[in-house]
Amino acid sequence: MSGQNGHPGRAMTDSTTTTVAPPVTGSGRIGDSPLRPDGTLKVTGEFAYASDLWHDEMCWGVTLRSPHPHARIAGIDITEALTVPGVWAVLTADDVPGDNAFGLEHADQPVLASEFVRYEGEPVALVAADHPETARRAAKKIRVDYEVLPAVTDPRRAMDPDAPAVHRPGNLVRHLKLRRGEVDPVAPVVVSLDFEVGMQDQAFLGPESGLAVPAEDGGVDLYVATQWLHVDQRQICLALGMPTEKVRLTLSGVGGAFGGREDLSVHVHACLLALRTGKPVKMSYGREESFFGHVHRHPAVMHYEFGAETDGTLVYAKSDVLLDGGAYASSTNAVVGNAGTLGLGPYRIPNVAVDAYGVFTNNPPCGAMRGFGCVQAAFAHEALMDELADAVGVDRVEIRQRNGMREGDRNITGQIIDSAAPVAELLQIVRDLPMPPPLDPSDIRALPGAVGNTTHGEGVRRGIGYSVTYKNVGFSEGFDDYSTARVRLEMTGGEAVATVHTAAAEVGQGLITVEQQICRTELGVERVVVHPKNTSVGSGGSTSASRQTYVTGGAVKAACEAVRAAVLERASMGLGRPAADLRLDGEKIVGTSGEVLASLGEVLGDDAVEETVEWHHRPTHAIDPETGQGDAHVQFAFSAHRAVVDVDVELGLVKVVALDTAQDVGRAINPDAVLGQIHGGSAQGMGLALMEEIIVTDGHVRNPSFTDYLIPTILDMPPMQVKVLEYADPHAPYGVRGVGEPPTISSGPAVAAAVRDATKKPLRRVPIRPEHITGT
Repeated sequence: MSGQNGHPGRAMTDSTTTTVAPPVTGSGRIGDSPLRPDGTLKVTGEFAYASDLWHDEMCWGVTLRSPHPHARIAGIDITEALTVPGVWAVLTADDVPGDNAFGLEHADQPVLASEFVRYEGEPVALVAADHPETARRAAKKIRVDYEVLPAVTDPRRAMDPDAPAVHRPGNLVRHLKLRRGEVDPVAPVVVSLDFEVGMQDQAFLGPESGLAVPAEDGGVDLYVATQWLHVDQRQICLALGMPTEKVRLTLSGVGGAFGGREDLSVHVHACLLALRTGKPVKMSYGREESFFGHVHRHPAVMHYEFGAETDGTLVYAKSDVLLDGGAYASSTNAVVGNAGTLGLGPYRIPNVAVDAYGVFTNNPPCGAMRGFGCVQAAFAHEALMDELADAVGVDRVEIRQRNGMREGDRNITGQIIDSAAPVAELLQIVRDLPMPPPLDPSDIRALPGAVGNTTHGEGVRRGIGYSVTYKNVGFSEGFDDYSTARVRLEMTGGEAVATVHTAAAEVGQGLITVEQQICRTELGVERVVVHPKNTSVGSGGSTSASRQTYVTGGAVKAACEAVRAAVLERASMGLGRPAADLRLDGEKIVGTSGEVLASLGEVLGDDAVEETVEWHHRPTHAIDPETGQGDAHVQFAFSAHRAVVDVDVELGLVKVVALDTAQDVGRAINPDAVLGQIHGGSAQGMGLALMEEIIVTDGHVRNPSFTDYLIPTILDMPPMQVKVLEYADPHAPYGVRGVGEPPTISSGPAVAAAVRDATKKPLRRVPIRPEHITGT
């Protein structure tokens, strides 16, 4: 069967089936949806998360944080805190033995603030005590003399030459300038808008937690929930002044991440306290502290302009994107890169002028979150596509199809899209899906406000919105992105057992299941053991950028191939046949005609075959600093959503009735996991469109709790029709394409468009609140 653009083997699935053609024969291989090894434990409440870590001899660590968004520290007095019974240690910046600085890309953030605090919640001191309440009570007795300084909390103000400098020499983190085509293009139809996106939290349910255990060699073992073990290790070593062999990390149970665990939280603090006290130290944030203990999604202020022919064909696009990076750099540089290079959407645009900025402010630090710069831009470019459609009198789906990318097109950086780009097809699929039934005023549970009994249908209007977006997969702009896998094959109790060891973090997405599936497929064994994730094997890279199935999957596949080759070479020597004429078929060595020549047990005996592979995907390149042109990305993933909403226009309440989607996943290694990612990503996008925002006023966070920071619940999520396309990427292992982020990008703009359609209001800010709809 030939698919779009001649791609063979096109398959489509929906949420009512897990059949993907053609699955590999057998249970638990690629294309199957085997039971997750951690699944039952999680749904029964028996899974051990990082917050469940325990050591009989441990004490507890807590953090004293700044109450000010910007201040000079004139002095710290810990005397009274040290007198509290049960306190083992109180530490300040003077007690950091190595560099008092850390950071993902730039080490600009102090482990403990010494001279200045630059945001509310910045760590200033640490306490270790025999009970967490004792530690908290002692922390309150630390006296910090602050000289409050003017805070810059508006990113637009931060751009002014006379603005207070959060860091020297100034507040600019990065300016990405992108130019393509004519310098001053003109078009008969011009539309423009300004758009703002609020600060979203990752809102993972498992708070930051870790347990640091001092070791006999003078080093430390850290058990922690994280996304990137080896980069954590590098930063911790610099702060502790220790070599990597003295700082060993093991992944603990992770209760969600979504980018918020890419930066350090308890890591260095727990290790400092453990090394000072000589005792294991556990640190675990409560929900309020968690809001101050990790980065968030960058708020954005944007201006967009499209010029088009009278039939809606795009002639040019201009965008100005300003991202609030908060007090420290984190991954702002890379987020600006995405917002700039991908920020005009999956459209063919011959003439482009993009300026994307990231700035320092005294707001909470912002960094990685699912969608990584593309989310903010998508709200603007999709709203403007609707405006353009209305201006030229073209259907809103049709105008996207008319301008949508196709395989072989160049994007705005000049990079050729060298695998499937089914923009028009995805839009057609979601448009053709059955619509939800008409509004039924007799069932108040189905109305905006639900059992609040706020309406019986009066004032309720229905709206429909569409969105199509794309996202890079993996790290970009010349970053050497790779993963390491170690695979071991041996006979245990008469059974072949494969052990796979990577440092790639399992954060709930199902990577350990994928690693098992690849081993079963490549080696033909049924029993696959996943080694605990730690730093005793090479880096697995970050569990972010929708990259792990692609990159760590590629590493596991390559390691399995190396093991298989070694086994066949060993069999060749024993059988006197060329290895090229042999094949590993489960626990049998077979010849070219399928005849069994030996058992795996006979070939291996008591020995094991082990291979370690460091696997790199094809390189990306830095973009030109003046034009923004270059092959910045390794892969692109496309998705489309259709949202249907009912809006009580008198009260401003919104009910999402349907949120349907289509996405190209390349190859569904685990169809059930793919659907889970699409459902979860869509929920996060919908949340940003309607309810999720960290409210920051003058640098102070006003809603650091799940009482006041609202996230969608099961009652908010509508039924979803999910259609999955599989156009294999010829450059990727098994043809896979990253899955986790695209649904977060296209879902929110579709919901916002549907609300605009229902209310007939422009609504140029998300999340959309009731007062935006009612005008009160």
